[in-house]
Amino acid sequence: MSTYDRSMALTGQPPTSLSRNQKIATLIGMTGMAIIVLAAFNVDFPNKGFWLSLSLSAIALGTVWFAWDAYSNKAPGIKNDGVWFKSISSKGFWGWIAGIALTGFYIILYFYPEYLGLVKDGNNKGVIGLFDPLSRALSGNPASQWFVYGTLYTVAILAFGIKFLWKYRHNRYERIRTFSVIFFQTAFAFIIPELMARLNGSSLLNGGSLPYYDLKNMWPLNYYNFEGYRIKGFLSSGDIGFSMLIFGVVTIFVISPILTYRFGKRWYCSWVCGCGGLAETAGDAFRQLSDKSVKAWRVERWVVHSVVVFVTLMTTAVIYSYLGTDTSKYWLTKSTFLIGVAVLLTAVFAWVMLFKREQLQKDARYGAVGYFTIIMVLIGIHFFSGEGNVFLFKSETLRKSYSFLIGSIFSGVIGTGFYPIFGNRVWCRFGCPMAAILGFQQRLFSRFRITTNGGQCISCGNCSTYCEMGIDVRAYAQKGENIVRSSCVGCGICSAVCPRGVLKLENGPLQGRIDSNQVLLGNDVDLMQLVNQK
Repeated sequence: MSTYDRSMALTGQPPTSLSRNQKIATLIGMTGMAIIVLAAFNVDFPNKGFWLSLSLSAIALGTVWFAWDAYSNKAPGIKNDGVWFKSISSKGFWGWIAGIALTGFYIILYFYPEYLGLVKDGNNKGVIGLFDPLSRALSGNPASQWFVYGTLYTVAILAFGIKFLWKYRHNRYERIRTFSVIFFQTAFAFIIPELMARLNGSSLLNGGSLPYYDLKNMWPLNYYNFEGYRIKGFLSSGDIGFSMLIFGVVTIFVISPILTYRFGKRWYCSWVCGCGGLAETAGDAFRQLSDKSVKAWRVERWVVHSVVVFVTLMTTAVIYSYLGTDTSKYWLTKSTFLIGVAVLLTAVFAWVMLFKREQLQKDARYGAVGYFTIIMVLIGIHFFSGEGNVFLFKSETLRKSYSFLIGSIFSGVIGTGFYPIFGNRVWCRFGCPMAAILGFQQRLFSRFRITTNGGQCISCGNCSTYCEMGIDVRAYAQKGENIVRSSCVGCGICSAVCPRGVLKLENGPLQGRIDSNQVLLGNDVDLMQLVNQK
């Protein structure tokens, strides 16, 4: 028999008390967490493989069971589900406790792994020791803090991904992209790198040391991929290593732009990326906390594009540092490389200013000019810096600064630890250079847009509330204006929660993709075009 929700409230109802199934599921999940907590206090479990399996299974089972009971009996369609009445999802007491706990965990993970039981010359203890059997089974190596994190990360995406599938089961697009992020995280980010580590150094690789990593990551997200030791690792590993190096370069300049042109940045940010996968699944309960103010939007644009400039300078300096100067030995010398970087950036800047300037806000144009000038000036004065230096700083100094400030503090401690405080896409909005570059491409030449039917909009605000990227979707919908924003990751939740079908994710021709002259004219497309022509 069908279930009907007779309430007409758009804001949803206060959450009821937990059902018996939810209480049992919570107890099971907390039992799994308790095993990990006990391990953190150096409780020595006799059969670590058994206890680890029991812990991870209990956490996953508890999460999935809770989600099944919460959503399986609900009618299709997404409500607010009482998010503004719950302490943990409305920046209440438990929200702050969760934020502090997550932040503390990331600080220990990045800077004090010995507290998790990491032992460099000996057998691991604590939490890391608990994960040793699984690590040895996959890669043949003892666990590290990063293996522990990767395992928990993957379990979280799997378990909360199933929760997400139950909640958004009425929407085909949400189901497909959730299966996608689960697959890429499990296979490409977790299992394959571990198996590559097992194969590392075998005769198949000619005795080389093949750098193994998350194969779906690319520059600038994996900013370390063009460091000297990794390049040597690729080149010393025969055809396999060389192919991986070429694939990494082709991905940046060919594959990524083509996919972004066809599908927008959602092909990566919402379908492939592990950061986005965690944000969409485990962070789904916090998406409504993103700041929708104009001030936040302005800060977002300047901060995230400053990160892009930083990573560009850092990568250029790192590559420059291990290149030679003798043209008889090296086809790519220091000077040739810097000239090539300058030519590429100049070409991109000239193309934007000549053919796409109308699609940029005035402050975005000023910012582009300013950033371009800074980079060109720094490249121009490289001859006055010392050997191995560029941009007046040592490449190692730039790399360590970026790794600490962006790779650790921003992406980890703040990006994920602050889910319950600032929403689930803090890193993606303000810090991810990959999201910024893909957003730049999406804004200028992608076929992707979210179309709106202004005549059907009732201004309920569900779309803006649920936008994790802080976009005021309702403002576009009320005007019937296409949504083409650099920050939009194409998650489609705004369309999924709209009660009137106002929003639709589309890939279409570039003509008319960005049009700020729309007005409320319902479905009369011909009249809309007539008005815009005048």
